[in-house]
This record gives sequence, C-alpha cells and structure tokens, in this order.
Amino acid sequence: MLASSGTGTGTGTGTGSGEQHFGARPRHRLDSARVKTRRSLAILFIIVFIDLLGFGMVIPVMALYAKHLGAPEATIGWLSTGYSAMQFLFAPIWGRLSDRVGRRPVLLVSIAMTAVAFAIYGFADSFAVLLASRLFAGVATANIGIAQAYVADVTPPEGRARGMGLIGAAFGLGFVLGPALSGLLARHSLALPGFAAAALAAANGVAAFFILPEPEHRAVGRDERGRLAALVEELGRPGVRRIIACYFLAVGAFSAMESTYALLMKDVYRLSDAAVPWVFMYIGVLVTIVQGGLVGPLTKRLGEKRLLVAGAVLQAMALAALPFAESVGGLLAATAPLAIGSGLASPALSALLSRSSRAEDQGGTLGIGQSAAALGRIVGPISGTFSFSFHPASPYLAGAAVMAATALIGSTLGLSVRTAAPEA
Repeated sequence: MLASSGTGTGTGTGTGSGEQHFGARPRHRLDSARVKTRRSLAILFIIVFIDLLGFGMVIPVMALYAKHLGAPEATIGWLSTGYSAMQFLFAPIWGRLSDRVGRRPVLLVSIAMTAVAFAIYGFADSFAVLLASRLFAGVATANIGIAQAYVADVTPPEGRARGMGLIGAAFGLGFVLGPALSGLLARHSLALPGFAAAALAAANGVAAFFILPEPEHRAVGRDERGRLAALVEELGRPGVRRIIACYFLAVGAFSAMESTYALLMKDVYRLSDAAVPWVFMYIGVLVTIVQGGLVGPLTKRLGEKRLLVAGAVLQAMALAALPFAESVGGLLAATAPLAIGSGLASPALSALLSRSSRAEDQGGTLGIGQSAAALGRIVGPISGTFSFSFHPASPYLAGAAVMAATALIGSTLGLSVRTAAPEA
C-alpha cells in the first residue's frame, strides 16, 4: 500500500541523512506517488458522485411513483427497507470479492448493474416491478465498501479520513443536485428520473472503464478460507466490534430522523410540500462542505476518535432540539449541527474501521461496516415512523439518546484502535 511511502516522508526530523540510504524513497518518487493518489481520488470522487446523483434523482419521487402505480401507503416503506436489506446482505460479499479479484472490475460490474436497476425502475408498470428494481439496486450499490477500500489502498493512514471525507462529499453533492434535477424531470413524468439515472450510470460505467486504474498497492489476501477466518478474527477484536456498533447506532438514529423529517416539517412547522426538498438540500450542502473541506484539517488536529465523538455529540444535541425549535428559523438552526455532526462522524468511522483492519481484508471488513450501516437503515425508518405516530418528538429524543451512546462508545476506542496523532 502507499501507506509505506506516505509514512516515510518524515522529512528531517531527527533521522539525518542516513534515512536516504535504505528507508526512504527519493523525493521525486514520493511526489509522483502523491500525484497518483490525488488523481485516483479525483477519479473515484467523480464516479461516486455520478452514482449518487442518480440515486438522489429517484429518491424524492419514489413514494409518489409507487402511489401512481397503485401501491398502498403501508407498503411503500418496503422500497427503502428492501433496498437496505440487500445492501446488508451483499456489502461484505462485494468487499471480499474485491479483495480477491481487484477493486476495479468489481466496481465496473456494480456500476453496470446500477444502470440496469434504474432502467427497470423507469419501465416499471406495477409496484412489484418497482420493488424488484429497488432490490436489484440494493445488490448493485452495496459497493460503497469497495470505494472505501480503494481509498484505503491509495492513501497513507494519516490521510485516510480525508480520503473517506471526499467519498462523503461526493455523497452530499449527489444528494444536493439529484433532488433538484428530479424536480425538473418529474414535471414531465415520474418515470423520467429513473431513465435519466440509468443513462448517467451507463455513461459512468463507460468512463470508469477507460479512466479508473486498479490500485497499484492493493493487498491480495490468502485463500478464501484464510480470509474468512481472518475476518472472523477481526470481528473478535473489541475495537472493531465497537466501531461496528457505532456504525449501526449512528446510522439507525440518523435514518429514523430522515424518515420522519418531512413529516416533522409539515405537521409541526407547517412547511409546504415544495419547501421540504430545499431543506434536505440544505443538509446536503452542509455535509458536502464539512466532508469536502474540513475533515482533513480537523483529523490532523484532533484525530479520528475525537472527530467521531464530536460528531456524535453534535447530532445528539441537534436531535434533542429539532422538535422544539418553535419556528422555521429555529428548525434550520437546529438542523445545522445535525448535518455538521454527520459530516464529521461518517468519515471518521470509516477511517477508524480501515485503520483497525488487516491490510489484506480492507474490502471485507469495510463491507461489514456498510452492512452494519444498512442494518441501521432497516431498523431506523421502521422504528422512527412507528414512534412518530405516538408523538412527533419521540424518534428525535430517542435518536439523541442513541447518538449519546455512540459518543460514549467512541470515547472508549483509544485502547483498541490506532488513531491519528494530533499535531502540536
């Protein structure tokens, strides 16, 4: 991995000229490695952004599309639950496959499958077909662990949170622009966003085929039995178990909020249907700014563990305040720390999990992290909407408690996980 070259650049801090003989690479080789790393991350950013742009185009109108196809309101939730369930099942499989055959070919196959899933979505003439398209999309897009493993392959440990933050920024940017494009296309047809997303995914796959390289330093594991045994061993480590627990709790609490946030805006703050998407875009903008520009410097200064704890605390405070903000201005003010906290905690979790796993099992272990996140996205919306029916504040107060528990668990990771040392 490039980690070996990145950590050896400690330029002249007590090592003297002897470091030039055997331990360190010539500067021009280090500079070349940095350029390759930046180029690879830029290409991956574009690929993930386009993938999430298509996702952001279909999500805002998906429930309306289902109702247009005759689905009862009680069954529409299965579109999200089924999608997340497929991610939960297939994320580790994609990850382990990428450990074995390479990141690039697995990413290319998953992008092609995504294009097919969106095309089926556009052609759906019944709720059953629409549900099948979302299940297939869940299988195809269970590849985020691969993208994270790709980042781990091309970045040194101290730069990993920043690399993960770029992936998160691609998510945020896709969710900012996707709903805007969806609103324009849905004026003509609710199926049109699906067709447009399919076209984007197809173009994304063709471009990736020509410009996405295989990481030069991808660790190739042992035989499959050895890898599975290693993954079981990894999950047996307290640090990894705690990070996986943080994944589940944080994503579950955020998903419970996400599934009821539009209801809260309409029922409590009396916002119109047209105004609701703009608030979601506001969240996406804040997450993009944080993950694209602040995560790297803050990680160097604070370390991943403190970043995780700070992000969870911010989200806990925001969730507790959201139902009681009393005005739209207060709602937006309370939403800001929620988005900022999410933008901090998500890449910190990915970096912590990557740095605590074996080099040859990055894809598989990060895939397990994505499975935990998918499980949170299965449980969160169901519990959130159920508790909201009793009182609008219920899912938010419960989410605040869960985020506080996440912060508490994250604060205990210091003895088990190698975190980045803060700069003086």
